[in-house]
Amino acid sequence: MDLNTFLQIDQAILDFFNGSNSLFVDGMAMGLTNGLTWIPLYLAIVFLIIRNNETMAQIMLAIGGIVLCVIFADLLADGIAKPLVARFRPSQDPLYKYSIDVVNNYRGGGLYGFFSAHAANTMAIAVFVYCLVRSKLLGRMMIGWSLVSGWTRLYLGVHYPSDVLVGFIVGGVIGLIIYKLYIRLYYRISPQLNYISTQYTSTGYDYSDIDIVMTVFAFTLIYVVFEAILVI
Repeated sequence: MDLNTFLQIDQAILDFFNGSNSLFVDGMAMGLTNGLTWIPLYLAIVFLIIRNNETMAQIMLAIGGIVLCVIFADLLADGIAKPLVARFRPSQDPLYKYSIDVVNNYRGGGLYGFFSAHAANTMAIAVFVYCLVRSKLLGRMMIGWSLVSGWTRLYLGVHYPSDVLVGFIVGGVIGLIIYKLYIRLYYRISPQLNYISTQYTSTGYDYSDIDIVMTVFAFTLIYVVFEAILVI
């Protein structure tokens, strides 16, 4: 497959996902892609970490891992890949941007879009949190959250599918690497324990605290739905 064929396929997939005639879905996409929407989820994850680690060193190490996921994802996407590759976002491409459905004139931050920092950030956090907590249910929720974030970038026309896919891959790798670093440092300050209990995950996280994170996620989605209804 040559480059032109690949780019045509990339554009065709984007055309399938981009936009709709629904103000409700427009509102959903804008709400879901907004980082401020997810502040309650981030706080719930911090709460989960604080509740399930015994020392300040353990708490700061886990929270620091999440922060590093974001820093490295942003650095690779916005600091290196976007200026180096210099591929226009579809919503900013002079030859294509008027064919894109946009919402409230939102065209993304900056001219270039390869690769998606949204996709990389959310996937890096999702993978790290899953490895940290080892709850399959929470892991599925976090991965779903990342995938939905990627969908919004296509719906809003600010990234091509390949931007999002590469972002997911890079983010997943970053999440794994940061977790490997985290676990090496963790065992220097903590004993190596394996929890066998119906109350705790194998890494010692209480299922009732995980349920709180799940509940916050659910209420955040409900909030986004009601917000989208109000714009109709």
